Amino acid sequence: MFDVIGKRNWFFLFSGLVVVPGLIFILLTPITNGKEGLQFSIDYTGGTVIEVKFQQPNVSVDDVRAIFVQYGVSDVQVTEDSAQDFTIHTKQEDLFPKPTPIPPTPTPAPSSSASASASASASESASPSPAASASASASASASPSPNASAVASASASAQASAQASASAAVVAQSCVQLPTEGKLSTIVAAMQDDPKIGPIACTIQTNTVGPIISTQLITQTIVLILFGSLGILIWVWIRFGSPKFGLTALAALVHDVIVVVGLFAIMGTLFGVQIDSLFVTAMLTVIGFSVHDTIVVYDRIRENKTRHAGEPFDQIVNHSVLQTFGRSINTSLTVIITLTALLLFAGASIHYFVLALLIGIISGTYSSIFNASPLLVVWQLWEDRRRAERIAAIRGVRRA
Repeated sequence: MFDVIGKRNWFFLFSGLVVVPGLIFILLTPITNGKEGLQFSIDYTGGTVIEVKFQQPNVSVDDVRAIFVQYGVSDVQVTEDSAQDFTIHTKQEDLFPKPTPIPPTPTPAPSSSASASASASASESASPSPAASASASASASASPSPNASAVASASASAQASAQASASAAVVAQSCVQLPTEGKLSTIVAAMQDDPKIGPIACTIQTNTVGPIISTQLITQTIVLILFGSLGILIWVWIRFGSPKFGLTALAALVHDVIVVVGLFAIMGTLFGVQIDSLFVTAMLTVIGFSVHDTIVVYDRIRENKTRHAGEPFDQIVNHSVLQTFGRSINTSLTVIITLTALLLFAGASIHYFVLALLIGIISGTYSSIFNASPLLVVWQLWEDRRRAERIAAIRGVRRA
């Protein structure tokens, strides 16, 4: 039988080797004012994002970046999503002109004479003269009936043109109008005229996020994670009737959060990887999945405490971990296979979202088995040792 609990110090050491570097890079974010550590997208910092599709298949990232740098946008980040599709990020918010409010113009009430003349003209046009109706009926009876084949060809051509216009409308709906004002319009015009880049086939989106919206998003993110963690702590505490279970589950949860955020801080420093609003969704999913595995192990520990009453607590936990080991691995493996397929074959827009989920699921499975349960044993053994010391002290006093 493999002694998981007996080798807990090795598992703690491995977790420390993963967590400590990530924690260092996380702390570098406020120390270096965002130059190192976590790199935030415009969802959190404010700025402008542009998604364009070029007609030329050989457009490079450096050529697109050079156009923006030429017009004073030096902090631009260009990502090639697929062939001919590029996403451009910059923290500058003044690329679009500020909208000027247009005062509402009052609409004058129609005069009585105008309404009277309008009603008179409407009555005249509604009642045609007898001569006109007679000539119309005569021309209708005198004109020959059209050929059946001509009618069929006309209807077929009309249907084809309707389908073509409908498909054109669908294509037009996926593109937005090129900016015509502000600094961004000058940059877009330069890309259009550049022989290495232009022309632009489609502008998928142009969006600007202000600092007020980004500040609100950061506040909501912190509140979501704190309330989610606090709710999990309270529920596990009530479910198992002891604060040890809730706090050790929360410790494993914090471990998973630091692992994911720390690795993204390292990738942000080395490769410029940014976190966006989807990253928060990934973190909340990781938190729920991590606690799910931990609760499965804890529930088996509670059952085995009744079945194997009198055995040492560390042996009971070791039995429980081994009994649930196959279930935890199989459950996590099915999710990992799906996420790996998404990571390899899905689009670049959800690439880092899937990567955060994949890292978090692996870390959550590891922490539930090799961190949460051993921490529970360490706490319980510490309490037993303290209780034995108090009993020994009381007996010593009585003997004296």
